[in-house]
Amino acid sequence: MPTGYRNLGCQWSLSGFPSVLFPFGSIIFIRDLNIDLAVQEGKTSSLTVIVDDAGSGDLLFGVVVGAYREETGEFKYDMIDVHFYQEIFREKEYLQESSRVVSKLVNGFNLKPDEAVHICQGCIFDVAAETLRKLYGEDRVKRVRVVGEAQRLIEIAYLDEIRNLGYEPLAEREEKRGKSFFHMMRWLKDNPDMLRYAKTGWPRLKNYHLFEKFQEAPVHKAVCSDCGEECEVPFKPRENRPVYCRKCWPAHRPPKKKQKNVVH
Repeated sequence: MPTGYRNLGCQWSLSGFPSVLFPFGSIIFIRDLNIDLAVQEGKTSSLTVIVDDAGSGDLLFGVVVGAYREETGEFKYDMIDVHFYQEIFREKEYLQESSRVVSKLVNGFNLKPDEAVHICQGCIFDVAAETLRKLYGEDRVKRVRVVGEAQRLIEIAYLDEIRNLGYEPLAEREEKRGKSFFHMMRWLKDNPDMLRYAKTGWPRLKNYHLFEKFQEAPVHKAVCSDCGEECEVPFKPRENRPVYCRKCWPAHRPPKKKQKNVVH
């Protein structure tokens, strides 16, 4: 066994709860909360690291971000903590956290000079993709639709984390997202102490009594950077970032990006 690793006889997951073993049918080691698959040695002419997420559209827990090198089977994952999807959700700080997590994971692979990075097309990775392109170049970083083993492993990691909370996901969760949402919500209603692990900052939850107390967005006084008028905003203003009132904001709203349909 490599120095610094231990056999995954019992793992403690990122949520702080005892973890369920992954049914990979392989030898697994854990180090620094990242999971690596022990695979047979082999040489390939080109390598690719694939980045995807799981849980971003689910009510429970944070978001698992995983990176998988398909030629060697190496797999690592980390978390975007659920607090980014609670009170501060409207500030979209989860995008910067996603970029930090992705950069950390990709850096852990010690990319070869010609190694490519394929990153999921989801908007959660918009900032991360731009950061990687600055680090590794436009040609090496592609936005793709992730399928196959990378998607499977990252999904398993997310399911493992929510099981550690005591919640058992629906078997048909992927096919019936709406049913899965209400299944999670009923579980939270029966276990209100676990609301601290829910994405309570989602605006759409204002329609449900269970989440009403979390939907009262704090209001902060600010001065519009354009017209100079005093205004109120649902986030805490920062000195290094401009703030706009309702009247001036439309002139500064970023255009929606059209994503290329690149399929892996």
